[in-house]
Amino acid sequence: MLYKLLMLFQDVVGPVNVFRYITFRTVLGMLTALILSLLLGPKMIETLKKLSIGQTIREDGPKSHIETKSGTPTMGGVLFLLSLTVAVLMWADPATPFVWIALLVTLGFGAVGFVDDYLKVTKKHSRGLPSRLKFWALVFVAGAGCVALIAQPGFDTRLAFPFFKNFQPDLGVFYIPFAIFVVVGTGNAVNLTDGLDGLAVGPVITASMVYLIFSYAAGHARIAEYLQIPHIQGAGELAVFCAAVAGGALGFLWFNAYPAQVFMGDVGSLAMGGALGMVAVISKFEIVLAIVGGVFVVETLSVILQVASYKMRKKRIFRMAPIHHHFELKGWAEPKIIVRFWIVSIILALVGLATLKTR
Repeated sequence: MLYKLLMLFQDVVGPVNVFRYITFRTVLGMLTALILSLLLGPKMIETLKKLSIGQTIREDGPKSHIETKSGTPTMGGVLFLLSLTVAVLMWADPATPFVWIALLVTLGFGAVGFVDDYLKVTKKHSRGLPSRLKFWALVFVAGAGCVALIAQPGFDTRLAFPFFKNFQPDLGVFYIPFAIFVVVGTGNAVNLTDGLDGLAVGPVITASMVYLIFSYAAGHARIAEYLQIPHIQGAGELAVFCAAVAGGALGFLWFNAYPAQVFMGDVGSLAMGGALGMVAVISKFEIVLAIVGGVFVVETLSVILQVASYKMRKKRIFRMAPIHHHFELKGWAEPKIIVRFWIVSIILALVGLATLKTR
């Protein structure tokens, strides 16, 4: 909104023209979200403590967590959502539908997570919303966003595969369930990864920075033609959105880093995952998300394999799932697990970026 207000003076005040550039507003979006998070964080943590909104540790998790993490303020993801929303509304072009679709889906996922967290806090139990209700609520939010997306003039329902520039199957009406799968799957994957202090936030920051580049490239006709990627008119504004996601997550990490002063809760993890998934769908880099978000994929697969193995063979593959708990029970220190997962996410991000030229 501030961007549009400033544009009213572009013919009167020359320097205002700099706000026309997406790159400049992208930097401002990240800084705005980051600064807001850092400024509002202490007050929010204090408020959560006064309201006795503390984390309830699941009984089947590592026993050490009950002693060290129980009672830590949770639902801190509200801080991320607040800083993200303000930054996007200030610096993104409100005339771009893609920005609104991504933001509303993110807020919708955050709302589902908020209800889930609220029930956990009030019931003093690790179970919140019934799993089926939670799942279908996420499907509804993602479905509404995906339907709105394909309703945009000229939106392409073809898939772009990395390494294969001529392989672009058109899913047609089946693109909607595929897109819903990507968005809901990413939301749940980030949610599963959020088990140690800062573990999920690091890869979210890395992935959002990668998709900042992807979105800008897809929205720029010449760059898209040069890289032989689908050109999505208006997708460049998502760079501002991705920058705000990274800035808000980075600011939250200041308080969530080991030992955490606050946990994000489902309100934060579902929102972050939903944001990444929706941006991947809009920018037509859905498949590459499996590479860039490889840490989230591995965490999810570890749970699926663990459950399948126990049901079929009555044996576990890992000491505990998700896989970060496996390493924890093997004796790895929590900071070591977190940093090594961050390193892996950076490596995967670089591989994902390399796909831009390997087509």
